[in-house]
Amino acid sequence: MAKRITLDFLKTESTAGVLLAAAALGAILMANSPADGIYFRFLQAPFTIQIGGFAETLSVLDWVQQGLMAVFFFVVGLEIKYEALKGELASPRRLALPIVAALAAVAVPALVYLAANAGPSGAAQGWPTPIATDIAFAMSALAVAGPRLPSTLRVFLLTMAIVEDLVAVGVIGVAFTSDLRIAALAAAAACLALMGLMTRWRGAPYLAYAVGFVLVWAFTLKSGVSTSVAGVAAAMTIPIEPRKPGRPGVLEDFMDSLHPYVAFGILPLFAFCAAGFDFGRLGLRDLASPVTLGVAAALAIGKPLGVFGATFLLVTFKAARKPLGARWIELLGVAMITGVGFTLSLFIGALAFPLGESVQGQLRAGVILGSLIAGAAGMGVLAWSQSRRDRET
Repeated sequence: MAKRITLDFLKTESTAGVLLAAAALGAILMANSPADGIYFRFLQAPFTIQIGGFAETLSVLDWVQQGLMAVFFFVVGLEIKYEALKGELASPRRLALPIVAALAAVAVPALVYLAANAGPSGAAQGWPTPIATDIAFAMSALAVAGPRLPSTLRVFLLTMAIVEDLVAVGVIGVAFTSDLRIAALAAAAACLALMGLMTRWRGAPYLAYAVGFVLVWAFTLKSGVSTSVAGVAAAMTIPIEPRKPGRPGVLEDFMDSLHPYVAFGILPLFAFCAAGFDFGRLGLRDLASPVTLGVAAALAIGKPLGVFGATFLLVTFKAARKPLGARWIELLGVAMITGVGFTLSLFIGALAFPLGESVQGQLRAGVILGSLIAGAAGMGVLAWSQSRRDRET
């Protein structure tokens, strides 16, 4: 069952990467066309949601970031819990390599960014931007460049990315919480506790969990804490046990039903809203700014250096084993494509630098440039290794 879930996940992520790329390209083209005014007005258009005593007015972009992306993080939380209890993260012998590689993939890019922004013109608060890998893009790159490479590479990449996502959510919760409202946060915690108690009710309707998630999200939004934390926290309360013997668990049902909507709907919409920036507003000074160069270097250099360096040291000193059947050149290729930060990098960047600041364009340029370089280099290495294997066969 664990293998089936993982394979279904990989298949969806690989396909969704193409749609993500199309959405991002469409946003960039629209932002640099005569329709640019329509695009940017759409992002900033105010929209109010009022249900009973709950009322909130945010821009379209903010609703996508704080509303729909909470569902994305809910699915991420489900995947983390599943992998921890039944999947790759449940095997201690397989954990060391991807976990240490993931931690290096977080630390080294952050240090690279901070080094580039150490001067007076730098913006150190953007250091979390390059710490996570875009699973959809990375999986797509691996599937296209190396379709016949060992499946252990895909599982290794997936496990690393999930651990990175978990760290990223923690960083978001700590680094980007401002104006904390204790009463709302306490209400969110109470709703989480009720969701946890529902696990004792074997026949609890799925609607009850859905309502619980919405309440946790609403109170978290009012509390000042990023709703990404609410998504992951709510996912941890979903029971993994099946209601009836021989049936999928509740958590698996939620994963299977929500994941396609997230992969093919929410993430492309977020990419369309977050990726667009006007090239005309960026001069050479902007492209050479510490933020642009720092993000690009962190993704294209820091990520591969962290992942491959940690992997090489662990395997060399026999603290872990290489993924079965994988070659060093293929691990280098996988390390390179972890530099495709895109979705989460744009999400974290929007928290670090609110829309409207001039540095936002610099950050987006750095994310796209770094992701393109990392993705192209990684795909080139993996494709070369694939062709070499084919010739040997």
